[in-house]
Amino acid sequence: MSPRDPVRWVVVLRRLCLAAALAASVWSCQSPDPQAVLEVSDLEAYWAIDPPSGDTRFIAPAARFHVKNKGPEALRSVQATATFRRKGESETWGSDWQQVSGSAKPLAPGQTVLVLFKSDARYSSPVEPEVMFTHQQFKDARVEIFLRVGSSPWTRFGEADVERRIGAKDVLAAADQAAAPPPSPSPTLPPSPPVKPSPSR
Repeated sequence: MSPRDPVRWVVVLRRLCLAAALAASVWSCQSPDPQAVLEVSDLEAYWAIDPPSGDTRFIAPAARFHVKNKGPEALRSVQATATFRRKGESETWGSDWQQVSGSAKPLAPGQTVLVLFKSDARYSSPVEPEVMFTHQQFKDARVEIFLRVGSSPWTRFGEADVERRIGAKDVLAAADQAAAPPPSPSPTLPPSPPVKPSPSR
């Protein structure tokens, strides 16, 4: 290339500037590490009752947790997924997916949201849901949860055994409180007789 060919130099400079701009754009659009900007707490797993079909009843493993944006910027795309496996089995039994935040409703710095999962695989039986736990073919389950931010890789944030109970702990506590009988009113005691001073001697 001759230094006396200004057109070629202009083309080369333009290409270099374009490449630098594209590199800067790609760098700025890189998704953050989910472990660095997200925090998961209060993970619990239990069984949920699905609507019956005739005399057939259904229970499915479920999970819930809180996820917090611990980073300095709003997160416009946070996704979560859960994998359910029956104990003693390596293959996936059921799963679920949730969009935690989007561009219309980003997860603000310091904000915490509740995430709920329910497996698409479930048990069915004509017996009451609680009785299914005692069936010889019933197997306990376990859940793993994963999150990602933007186009980041799916990152594992925790796992838990699915406890043999129907419903989340706070839901059960609220139901027990609502079902508890109101406290009995205290009996009304008759007024005490006035105290008279003893006559002086």
